[in-house]
Amino acid sequence: MPTLLTPLQVGELLLPNRIVMAPLTRVRAGATHIPNDMMVDYYSQRASSGLIMTECTMVDAHACAFMGEGGIYSPAHVAGWKRVTDAVHAKGGRIFMQIWHPGRAAHSLLNDGEQPVSSSAKAIRNETTHTPQGAKPYEIPRALRTDEIPRYVEMFKSAAQNAQLAGFDGVQIHGAHGYLIDNFLRDGVNARTDAYGGSVANRARFLLEVTDAAIGVWGAGRVGVRISPLVPFNDMGDSQPEALVTYVAQELNRRAIAFLEIRHENHALPEELAILAIARKHFQGALMTNGSYTRETGESTIASGAADAIVYGRPYIANPDLVERFAKPTPLNEVNYDRLYGGGSDGYSDYPALAR
Repeated sequence: MPTLLTPLQVGELLLPNRIVMAPLTRVRAGATHIPNDMMVDYYSQRASSGLIMTECTMVDAHACAFMGEGGIYSPAHVAGWKRVTDAVHAKGGRIFMQIWHPGRAAHSLLNDGEQPVSSSAKAIRNETTHTPQGAKPYEIPRALRTDEIPRYVEMFKSAAQNAQLAGFDGVQIHGAHGYLIDNFLRDGVNARTDAYGGSVANRARFLLEVTDAAIGVWGAGRVGVRISPLVPFNDMGDSQPEALVTYVAQELNRRAIAFLEIRHENHALPEELAILAIARKHFQGALMTNGSYTRETGESTIASGAADAIVYGRPYIANPDLVERFAKPTPLNEVNYDRLYGGGSDGYSDYPALAR
């Protein structure tokens, strides 16, 4: 019976354990979006993870939502991330880059005046975002024209190529949490009437085109996808999440990608358990699940076969040696929630590891 510490084949990679570090956007890259010394330390400290996923990483200079997330759209970004991957690999780790476009979650004040883009001209409602001029309501995005979409697929392809140059072990496509790909996937936002709207197959078309582009760069065994079919973050929803997951899982399975990650609001909710079961039924690659897991609930999920690996977010913020703490087991450090986003090493790369 497998446990969190059992090795796992994920595409072309053999992971030494099934404890995966979630993509955690900590906004430490500054205005240049180039990884710095703090980020080298932070990621390399967590190299014992079965697999590290980076924070959401901008595929274009006008794809900023957080004023300090990493980028992967220039040689300077490639060089910055190469320092990160070299440090992780020096400690025996494995690291995928999460490639991402924020879609309607962007703001023109962060992107040289460019209006955000989405599947449809629907703004995120009743929420604000941080900008250089303080908190601002989200703007109404511009619906991408059909003839523009190939250029956005090309952005993701270029990001995948740059991630390869930067020494990553693969890429994860961010199709979750109300960002650009998710703006197409879920019908709570997507009101298109062209080939990218209406049916589930049409709404999934953009995700699958991006996936095919990444496979063309990396091969299927080094590409993963993340979706969050039930998570309402960024004012998202879908009328047929079961049908959406069925189709997406089947199509990704046909492409034989390395892994599919299901991001839950809370993994224990009955509707989330049902969604995970649908993904399990239709996707035969490595299935990863993420959403408020503890060591104990992660172990039981692995043992039951409901998923193959557990993606941990908050525990990895405060515990660079999470694998070692789970193995003993030993208590976890507490998260300093006041220092989650931006700033220096305090609350980022200064959490203590267990004494050797």
